[in-house]
Amino acid sequence: MNINLKMANKKANKKMTFAEILDARPDAAEIMMKYGLHCIGCAAAHFETVEEGCKAHGISDKNIDKMIEEINKLM
Repeated sequence: MNINLKMANKKANKKMTFAEILDARPDAAEIMMKYGLHCIGCAAAHFETVEEGCKAHGISDKNIDKMIEEINKLM
């Protein structure tokens, strides 16, 4: 697994872009897809925050927080 060392010790949060999180933990993609975010490779992933993307896909604040918590267990 190739982990971005700059981000390796940083906790994920919903204000980060998808790309920032996936750079740090590529295995977070599986968790994101579980929550209905199948557009991981989308161009917007480089500038859209996780919160913005989730809201655009109708994901609730509660589930955004749950997803971030699961991702942070990887980090």
